[in-house]
Amino acid sequence: MDWTLFFTAFLSATLLPGGSEALLLFRLQSAPDPLIPVLTATAGNLLGSLLTYAIGRGGNAALHARWLRIDDAALQRAERWFDRWGRPALLLAWLPVVGDPLCLLAGLLRVSILWFTLLVGVGKLLRYAAIAVLAS
Repeated sequence: MDWTLFFTAFLSATLLPGGSEALLLFRLQSAPDPLIPVLTATAGNLLGSLLTYAIGRGGNAALHARWLRIDDAALQRAERWFDRWGRPALLLAWLPVVGDPLCLLAGLLRVSILWFTLLVGVGKLLRYAAIAVLAS
């Protein structure tokens, strides 16, 4: 297991800034089987998204308002957006800028953890697989 790639992908899926794509590209150059680094990055990134989801789901209103600066108006706008686009929007949790807040919102709105894991996992796997295919 490439723990550096795993933890880089993990951290890049939290609310902290970071990117795992460059390290994945580097690892793919020397990997005999590209599936291993793709799955490693996917697992780390999915677990990081699950942490962000858990922060949204487990936090209370005071936490969201004070530390994350989410007021009631912003939460209502986010709920309307999520109602419009629904769970399939979680396939886009890999996107920069919007992906992490999307995972947090899914936790806030109590999206089923099964649906969350499935949709976010598929989206992230497809992103890393596309990087591997384009790099070859």
